[in-house]
Order: sequence, then structure tokens, then C-alpha cells
Amino acid sequence: MPGPAIERLIHLLAKLPGLGPRSARRAALTLVKRREALMEPLVEALSEAAASIRACPLCGNLDSQEPCAICADPKRDPSVLCVVADVADLWALERSGAFRGRYHVLGGILSALDGVGPDDLAIAALVARARAPTITEIVLALGATVAGQTTAHYLADRLAECQVTVSGLAHGVPVGGELDYLDEGTLAAALKARRPV
Repeated sequence: MPGPAIERLIHLLAKLPGLGPRSARRAALTLVKRREALMEPLVEALSEAAASIRACPLCGNLDSQEPCAICADPKRDPSVLCVVADVADLWALERSGAFRGRYHVLGGILSALDGVGPDDLAIAALVARARAPTITEIVLALGATVAGQTTAHYLADRLAECQVTVSGLAHGVPVGGELDYLDEGTLAAALKARRPV
């Protein structure tokens, strides 16, 4: 039976996404066994992250500098804003390398069941940014879920008063996808969004 310090470590590790109790025990054991190579650098990195990482006051991205590296990059197109629900979505789009504009993190999506309303998200800040004369397009990069699409429709209504083009991500057949493996909703969206070849 592990001691209280190891039990606490296991308990805290088990709270991380993707780690259950057994995975947390294995991770804790690995950290303890490799204290100098893994645990001590991890403790240092966690301490540094806790002290320096904060939300960007412009877009909501997480970074150790203000504004974040994306907002501060002069090579990015300042006329296009990509709206995402969470920082994880921003990071996913950045990994693709396909978007070279700026971002706006909402901090979630509208959900009556979870008690998340418009005032709980960074919607007012988005509308204020959209009114800037430099912004010409807002891309709504929200999930293809009911809540994601509800949020997108709400944002489109709120942004209608601004002099910007509001667009959304295409939905449909993924690259490399086989039709017989796709659900009916994805196939219907792909058919509605068809274009000339």
C-alpha cells in the first residue's frame, strides 16, 4: 500500500483527462522511480507554468506573454478573426497551419442544460472586436454539435449589425473518409455543401 504522499500524487494525476486510477498509479510510480529525470523537471515546469501562463487579454489564448505570440505576430492577417470555443480548438487549428489570421476564444459554447448563457462567454468582447474597421471577416469555427451550431447561429445574429462577413467551417466528408463509415448527418451536410469539381 503506497504512503499518503504517493496516494495524493495518484489522486491528483487521476483527475487529468485520459488518466484513470490505474494509469495514474503507473504514472506516479514512473515519476517516483525517475525522480531526477522526470519528476523534478516536471515540478519545475508546473511551477513556472502556474506563475507565468495567463489568458491573452485580446483573444483569450493561453501564453506567458501579453499579448500572446499569435496576437503579437505581425505576419498574421489582422482582418480575419477565427472564433473558437476553447483554447484546445485554437491549438488544433494552429497545428493544421491552415489559418493565418487572429483568434477569439469564447470560453465555451451556449448550453441551457449546463447553465451557460451569452453572458458567461466572451461574446460582448467579440462584438466589440468585430466593430473595429480593420476586421473584415469572422470565421465561426465551432463544433458540428447541436450546442455548437446553436452558438454559431446566435453569434451570426449578434454580428449581423457589424460590417463584417461571417463564415463557418465546411462540414462533410473528411479527407480520406470512406462513405460507408460516415453517419447520416455527416453525409447530409456533405451533400448540402457540395460544389463544382
